[in-house]
This record gives sequence, C-alpha cells and structure tokens, in this order.
Amino acid sequence: MTNHLPVRFGIDVLRAQGFQSLRGLRVGAICNTTSIDARFEHLADLLQGAAGVTLVSLFGPEHGVRGEAQDMIGVDDDGRDPATGLPVHSLYGASFESLSPTPASLRGLDALVFDIQDVGSRYYTYIYTMALCMKAAARARIAFVVLDRPNPINGVQIEGNLVHPGFESFVGLFPLPNRHAMTAGELARYFNDVHGIGCDLTVVPCEGWQRAMWWEETGRAFVPPSPNMPTVDTACVYPGLCLVEGTNLSEGRGTTRPFELIGAPFLDSKRFVEALRAEHLEGVAFRATSFLPTFQKHAGQSCGGAMIHVMDRASFQPLRTGIALLRAAKAVGGERFQWRTEKYEFIDDKPAIDLLCGTDSIRKALDAGQSLDECMRGFEEELNSFKEVRKRYLIY
Repeated sequence: MTNHLPVRFGIDVLRAQGFQSLRGLRVGAICNTTSIDARFEHLADLLQGAAGVTLVSLFGPEHGVRGEAQDMIGVDDDGRDPATGLPVHSLYGASFESLSPTPASLRGLDALVFDIQDVGSRYYTYIYTMALCMKAAARARIAFVVLDRPNPINGVQIEGNLVHPGFESFVGLFPLPNRHAMTAGELARYFNDVHGIGCDLTVVPCEGWQRAMWWEETGRAFVPPSPNMPTVDTACVYPGLCLVEGTNLSEGRGTTRPFELIGAPFLDSKRFVEALRAEHLEGVAFRATSFLPTFQKHAGQSCGGAMIHVMDRASFQPLRTGIALLRAAKAVGGERFQWRTEKYEFIDDKPAIDLLCGTDSIRKALDAGQSLDECMRGFEEELNSFKEVRKRYLIY
C-alpha cells in the first residue's frame, strides 16, 4: 500500500478552524466512540471546550453514545453522560419512532452535529440515524452539520442491488446498493436532495482522502464503531456476510472474528467448505473450522463452519461471497438450515433476509436452488441507475 500523510477528518478540519462555524450556536452532538479527532479527543469534549460554542446535549445511535450495547438492543435515555455531565437522548429504543429525535429533545438547539464512523455497507444503521436526524432538523428548522470521515473499504468498489419498494427498513431505508462506496457526507448530500429531506446541510469534508484508499492508507487508528465491527477486515466482508443475520447460522457474534466465522451446530465444516470452493469465488479462501460462540446464536454450542480469509481485496466481492455462502449452507444443512423468523429491526411482517436483501427475489432464488449467477440476476442494471445519480453527490 502507498504511504500517505495522515488524512484529516471533518472533526480535525473543524478543530483547525477553531469551530468558527459553530460559534454563537447551541449545539446537539450525534456521536459515539468513533467521534474522535487525530489526538483521540472526543467531539463532546472538544465542543464543550470550544470558545463561543454551547454544547447542550448528546444523541446516541444504536449501541449508544459509549458503544457498549449489542446489536438490536434498545438504548434508554441515560439521563446524563458521565464524562461531560450533559443530557443524553437515545436514538435507538423499542420502536421505529424511537430512532428519530423528539421535538422536545431539539428544543432550544440551533444545530445538530453528526460525527460517526460508517463502514460502507447499507445495512449499517448509522447512516439512517443521520438521515432521520436530518429530517428532524428540517422540521425544527435548525442547521445540520456532518463532519465527514473516510469510507474504510474505499470509495470506488460498488456491489449489490438496490432496496426495492416495500422492503425498506432500518437496515435499508433508501435504495442504496449493499456496498455503496460513499462517505457519510456524500450520503447526506444524496439523502437531502434525492429523497427530499431539504435540511440546512453543511458537510465538513476530509482533507487528503482519496477514493481508492482503504482505511490503512489513511494513517489513522481504526476505532471499532460497534461491538461486532472490531477491524477493517470485518468491514471488508460485512457487505455480504451480514446476510447471515437473516438465517439460523451464527455470524460469529460471540467470537473474536464476527462475520468472518460462519457456522452452526448442524453444519459439516468439510462439506461446507467444499461447497464454497466449488463456486470459484475470487479473492477469498475458506478454511474449515469449528467455533464456540459465547453469546447470541448457538451460544455455548460447537459450530461447524468456515472462516473467510480475504486474500485479495481488489477482486473480492463480499456480496457474491455472502450469497454463495447461503447457497452452500442450504445445500449442506438441508432442512436444518432455516431463514430467521423473529422480528427484525422493528419489522415482523417480512423475513429478515428479505429486509437485508432489499427484495424477496434472492431468498426465492435460493429456495428454488438457482445458481449463484441466477440469484444475482438484474443487479448490474440496478447498479447502473444508482451510479448515474451517485455521481452528482460525490465530494472527493
């Protein structure tokens, strides 16, 4: 990889400007553990100490302001943040309505500042927290500021299909592909215009980031943005392997390599890996293994399965790999392999796999035993339409 000077994120740029654009304003910060600058200082601390800026409150997305809660665990209003003493408002509770700021929580604010690291995949909920907060800001007629951060899995490679009408959810609120190759700031511009949010939006861009960069080339430390996104390797496979959440397979939660370890007590690891290798997928290797999740699916049970080893990021296609993995699990697991039926991200009238796929066609193709290419039919046409619109909102 090419060596570069450390990339400056939006928070670093704003700090270098002395937070001038926020002076005289009463501000709410949408933040979590990733909301740090190059010196590892947190946005809340910086805003609290910035001359002329009044930081009023904090807003916590899924996993909370401090990033402690597991996936799909409601986060209650914490009262006050112990580090700053400020009121905390939860943006992830027990209902879809809890995902947006209330009018009361915005009362008296002049601006909301969003600074959370995304991972480049449409299932990751922080970008929808951003969009819902933008809508709330537009209704309250307050400014919305996005402090941009790099897409850790680069801003070039795009893969997938779009979310179809009727399959919108908190893991796919807008018609984005599974791997969108945009930054949060670019997505904010896209949401604001294409989807008619129309808030008073300002994006503070990164400096020095180039679209082809992977995270390691930014010269910055990777802070896990959620409990099961520990490394850039996790983010690399996530646009495809997150689909496993829609099944009764363990996606490796409760292990040290979530989304890279996939399996179940009923899977024969050797046959599973043989079926995966038969797909001749590029840039990836599969190793037969077993693992013991400490929590969530199959906790305390030995799971046969595979570890996904990405050998060449440039040729690796995470979504194609994820769908191939589901095909292999169905072939080897037989009737013991099942689609997840529990309520998923506040929706109980559609299977989780359909919400993750943004359509029911992939599940139906897999159930019909269709080939990998047949399962992915039509993806390119959907991507081409997205790419044309996407161009207008790119910053870098």
